Formats: sequence, C-alpha cells, structure tokens
Amino acid sequence: IILFCSDHGDMLGERGLWFKMCFYEGAARVPLMMSGKGIKAGLIETPASNLDVAPTLCDLAGIDMSGIAPWTDGLSLLPLAAGKERSAPVLMEYAAEGSYAPMVAIREGKYKFVHCELDPPQLFDLVADPRELDNLATNPAYADLVSAFMEKVRARWDMAGFDAAVRESQARRWVVYPALRNGAYYPWEFQPLQKASERYMRNHMNLDNLEESKRYPRGE
Repeated sequence: IILFCSDHGDMLGERGLWFKMCFYEGAARVPLMMSGKGIKAGLIETPASNLDVAPTLCDLAGIDMSGIAPWTDGLSLLPLAAGKERSAPVLMEYAAEGSYAPMVAIREGKYKFVHCELDPPQLFDLVADPRELDNLATNPAYADLVSAFMEKVRARWDMAGFDAAVRESQARRWVVYPALRNGAYYPWEFQPLQKASERYMRNHMNLDNLEESKRYPRGE
C-alpha cells in the first residue's frame, strides 16, 4: 500500500499571503493519493482530509474498528474510491502562527465555510468561484446557509474552550522552552546525517573496489 499526502500547501504570494496560515485553497488543498490492491485508478474530486489517513490505512490493513470507541477522527476513503458519497463533511482547524484566535472551517459539497470568533464569517462556492473571491456570507440570499453552517460549528467546537486550551498549552511550553534550547539541543526537522569523511574518495575506501564500481562496463 502506498499513500502520498502533504500536511499543508503554500500561498506563494497569492492574495498577498505567504506560507499556510489560512483556509484558502492554496494553503488547504493538498494532494492525497493512494495505491494498493483493490484500489482502482481514477480521480476522486470529493473533498477529503488528512484525518482520513489513519482510518483508511486501518481499513486497507483489515483492522476492524467497529465496536471500538472512536480513537481518531476522519473516515475511511475506500467507499469514496469505490464511487460512494462521503458521509460527513471535511473539518479543518488552525490555531498556530499568524492567528489571534482559533480558526475552523467546514468543507461540505461545493461550499467552504470559515469561522473565527474575531473575524467575519466566510462562505465560498468553490464550483462557481474556485478562486474564492466572492464571500457569500455577506449575501442575504445565503443567510440560511450561513446559519446552518454556524449550527454545525457550535455543535462541533467549543470555541472559547478551544482558545483557552491553546493558550494553556502555549504557557506550558514557554516554561520549558528556554531549557530545551540549552545543552544538547537537537532540531526536530529530519536530517539525514552522513559522515563527511566517508562521502568522497578517502583512505577508508578500498581503491580496487572503488575503481571497479566507477568503471563502465563494470569490472573492466
């Protein structure tokens, strides 16, 4: 089984924005591809989420999750791959750099609804407006749809509790941050460490083996 995805996109200067830090398609829409036995090749345009990765892999591995208390969000993508409809909307959260309060979004069908307690709501029709230039949340004709999305937001998230939890986590991490930067600090980014003395032609290599491996045809 091969599954390829990305954690986020990048605005690349679009709309004057850089990095991720928003729910516009440039930052939120990422590739998600999978290949394996029984998965037919094709393009699925139904929205999905990285939260779906764990239940999908469990489904592909034959792990029965029925009757077990939910331990992860998301849905298996195998029904979508088989041509069925998604049974729940895609949910998004952001509460990191560049945000003064947690932001959440719901992608359901052709609509994307974005909510933040400090900002006006956003509603986009991604079929008619793929560049997300027309915020329908200010259009009276969509007032009922905005209200319906807000009901889903309130049912899913306690925004005040969300905000408080983030700030408590930040405070806890600030307590230990100076200590973590001292001594044997090691960055979290993946770094394929290699010994420079063994990367090139050095005395640790057998010269005969080296010359044989570098000749073409080999061994001549």
